[in-house]
Amino acid sequence: MTPLSRPARRRARRTALAAVVAALLTGAAACSAEPAGPELSVRDAFVPEPVSEAVAGGFLVLENTGDEDDALVGAVSEMAEKVELHETVENSMRPVDSLPVPAGGSLELARGGNHLMLHGLDRKPVEGDTVPVALEFEKSGTLTIDIPVASATHTGR
Repeated sequence: MTPLSRPARRRARRTALAAVVAALLTGAAACSAEPAGPELSVRDAFVPEPVSEAVAGGFLVLENTGDEDDALVGAVSEMAEKVELHETVENSMRPVDSLPVPAGGSLELARGGNHLMLHGLDRKPVEGDTVPVALEFEKSGTLTIDIPVASATHTGR
């Protein structure tokens, strides 16, 4: 076998390096092209101080900066016997099985609209407390948050 000349070795190294760089760039492009799925975060969460331990409302905004829709399908809290997802239609609230969290959008849980209902609290939370809530999603699993208790008249604005 004849050894390569110095210029030929340089060309071979450059070609090999170019092939490695191209492979890395192709792999990075393929990874970035794959869907990331839902990317959820919570903001503006609060529970107004309830009048008793019988029931409380939970309000927040769920942001989905991902490229795939998700859905809030349930919630639990160690402070409540049960937590329901509610929607309000024509001034009447009713439990629902899920609420959509669109890709690139948000789901607002607010007074007079969709919200959480916490039933059978183990004690009456007061302003300054937090209420631990695990939000359950169709695709993203569980997101546990501590929701601050605000004054009874707090609107979240």
